[in-house]
Amino acid sequence: MSKYINSIFFLIALFSGLVANAQNEVYTSEAKQAIADTVFVNLKDFSQDFIYDMKYATDDNFLKAKVYDCAECFLRYKTVQALIAANNDFKKKGYKIKLYDCYRPLSIQKKMWEIVSNPEYVADPKKGSIHNRGGAVDISLVDKNGKEVDMGTPFDFFGIQASHNYTKLSNEVKSNRKLLKKVMIKNGFNSFDSEWWHYNLKTGLKDKVSNQKWNCE
Repeated sequence: MSKYINSIFFLIALFSGLVANAQNEVYTSEAKQAIADTVFVNLKDFSQDFIYDMKYATDDNFLKAKVYDCAECFLRYKTVQALIAANNDFKKKGYKIKLYDCYRPLSIQKKMWEIVSNPEYVADPKKGSIHNRGGAVDISLVDKNGKEVDMGTPFDFFGIQASHNYTKLSNEVKSNRKLLKKVMIKNGFNSFDSEWWHYNLKTGLKDKVSNQKWNCE
């Protein structure tokens, strides 16, 4: 009888050990899958709800030159999370974010500087920009039909009319810019006074300049 009882206890202990090991494996697997806030990721891997018009992957930009090998939007993971949250807010109002530029490798910044060596238009690569840190996006909005809303000027328009402080605009344009700014700030971004399209993630300002490359295959 005692042998029978001992066998039962042994089986219970063995089963308990197997369950504990299985749970530890699950927890370990979950920990391994966690993504650090500063890791670079592709926005497309986390949301399909954005519209893309990546200008620097074409020659339709103020440089008149294609400087990206392909049109991808890489950002640090925390920037992606904040951007998705903002886009969800816009979707509730019938809009989606349209992307013009995201993370910009330092090597690309140097290439842009070679084409236009003017700090009013291109950040000096010696200092780097928030785009080189994975914490900036250049954006606009599109309506439910995919039509871009009127922001008063095109993207990368280097004139006073592109400023948030410029008021000689139609009520519609002012309303569109106000909506863009309000929702982005609510979700952790700062605006850039002279460019209605540019937004920095507040928590990304101290991240290091990076030359992370992305795969175009």
